Amino acid sequence: MAASAAETEFILKRPGDLLTFSSALKLNFRRHLLAWYDHHRRDLPWRTSRDPYRVWLSEIMLQQTRVAAVIEHYQEFLRRFPTVEKLAAARESSVLAAWSGLGYYRRARMLHAAAKVIVRERGGKFPTTEQELRTLPGIGRYTAAAIASIAFGEPTAVVDGNVERVLQRLSGKRMAGEALWTAAGNLLDAKRPGDFNQAMMELGAVVCTPRDPACPTCPVVQFCTMRGEFAAKEKAAPQKKREIHYVLDHHIEDHRNAGRRNVEVFLVQRARDASLMPGMWELPKITGTNGTGSPSFTLRHSITVTDYTVQVWRCAAPSHVSGKWVSVKRLRQVALTGLARKILRKAAIL
Repeated sequence: MAASAAETEFILKRPGDLLTFSSALKLNFRRHLLAWYDHHRRDLPWRTSRDPYRVWLSEIMLQQTRVAAVIEHYQEFLRRFPTVEKLAAARESSVLAAWSGLGYYRRARMLHAAAKVIVRERGGKFPTTEQELRTLPGIGRYTAAAIASIAFGEPTAVVDGNVERVLQRLSGKRMAGEALWTAAGNLLDAKRPGDFNQAMMELGAVVCTPRDPACPTCPVVQFCTMRGEFAAKEKAAPQKKREIHYVLDHHIEDHRNAGRRNVEVFLVQRARDASLMPGMWELPKITGTNGTGSPSFTLRHSITVTDYTVQVWRCAAPSHVSGKWVSVKRLRQVALTGLARKILRKAAIL
């Protein structure tokens, strides 16, 4: 059912009036959006279940992380910790090891802390409402609304970066804060809140993209006042560039009597009170080129607004560095930083 010419003209003449959509117009919008989602949604592993543990895990992992990067980690994390009880009982180092490569490790620590609350204080039962979910460590307004709507069917809207972009283009205004949440709630389909919220996020992720939105294929283009991009805002601050150096010190222990060889890597642990990735393991960092010669290899690595050129030297770690030798066989169980894991993979050690 298409929007009438009169209703479309009303939208185009009155940009920003998402709150004044008629009941018929909102119903039409929901039908178009959900029909598109039912037919075109991506096949993602966390969409096969409404189990709150799996929904919660996916939502935490997807914060500030690309979907493609999350898929492999999500499946491996569930293999190690298939239930909230298993997660609550795990050591923090094991949780961080499973999280390694996703970054923003505070998410993993809060996930672990919340699992303990659910198991020890709630008998393994998840809160079922947005308000209750927000009492758990690491769960804010967006995550609580996503879990409540997807896992428990609570009619509560979500606003993430994708939804924000869709709402702003629909309205023709750069809305912010509470105005976005009010607009999202006004459009929400109360009968299918979880699917509707996922459809809005999916629309922003694959159609209403930040640049070059695919307006001709948009299922709700007739409701949109922009039908394209906003004028460019001020350019983001350029990435800072830095060069850093790491030592890759590894050796082979030949246990001839046992008929096996054991490869070990020398690692150091970040300070427990470090502002970034406290307590995690990495390769020894050095300040210069460690003498003459050339690095074994170079790679790039970005963290927030800094773009690093990483020089890796295959040599002995400086004698003053305190660390320990770790068997390559155990590396997957060690809470490595993402950069350390990247270096070891590049060196074909991991």
